[in-house]
Amino acid sequence: MEPVNIGVMGASSFALAQTARAIHEARGARFAALATSSAAKAEPFQAFAPDIVVHPDYDAMLADPTIEAVYIPLPNHLHVEWTLKALEAGKHVLTEKPIAMTAPEIDTLIAARDRTGLFASEAYMIVHHPQWQRVRTLIDEGTIGSLRHVDVVFSFDLPDVDNIRNRPETGGGSIPDIGVYAYGSARFAARAEPVELTSRIRREHGVDVWTQVTGTMAGPSGEFSYCALTSTRLYARQEVTFQGDDGLIRVTAPFNAGLVGEAQVQVVQGETTRVERYPGVRQYVLEFENLVATLRTGVAFPWTLEDARGTQAMIDLVRANEV
Repeated sequence: MEPVNIGVMGASSFALAQTARAIHEARGARFAALATSSAAKAEPFQAFAPDIVVHPDYDAMLADPTIEAVYIPLPNHLHVEWTLKALEAGKHVLTEKPIAMTAPEIDTLIAARDRTGLFASEAYMIVHHPQWQRVRTLIDEGTIGSLRHVDVVFSFDLPDVDNIRNRPETGGGSIPDIGVYAYGSARFAARAEPVELTSRIRREHGVDVWTQVTGTMAGPSGEFSYCALTSTRLYARQEVTFQGDDGLIRVTAPFNAGLVGEAQVQVVQGETTRVERYPGVRQYVLEFENLVATLRTGVAFPWTLEDARGTQAMIDLVRANEV
């Protein structure tokens, strides 16, 4: 099977630390090219992937006939534009989350995907981790009975006002940056959608830095209460709990598995706690291996543009229902 030649669009620090390395290590994938006008930024990528072609700009990469797929880790406000350009250039594309700033923008991406017949999706890495697949299975099987409540916390402290996550013009803020996890993880695991949400939001320099969401969602076992806190001004914390009438599931290191702690699924019933551990699992590598499987064998990718649209619609609802 021929490897999938993947180009990385932009020499971001995140791509350097995580995703470009994951492409390089994923079975069936080849980190083939990098688009950046900075030779200095290209050097650390070439240190672990010396054979990559460095293109001086994004258009040059899209014109490269040897590149089959592109991965886009650009700032949030550029995602839709370059996803569309990649599809029009005949490239399959995987774009970082959030793939858009509003749900209707994703309709445009879905139309372009369907028109071109190419693959396009959002790089929502947690659904590729067996931790989250296991949580979904446990809820499906009724392990904790009917789901009654979900609460999510995702926070870290990022006071640097010049960081793109703190700049409104680049789509910054805790809602697009980490709300996509807090909201999307509940949707994915519980197969649920929001019914009614209310949000309280604090802002600095034009971006939200603290958002509390409360309300109800509905899934196969009916409605359940939902509470989520995201912040880029609090001490780092990540935890998700799914509470049913027969027990609860606690998810540790749910979003940055292996980086903030060991990924675990803890099933609590009565005085018994069963712990399932996932040491050493690299979700970014799995993400690109799943991309290869989709492109080469047609197996379904775990996260579609329609899935991404559902989470973005929930983000839009959070913003619309601020009190």
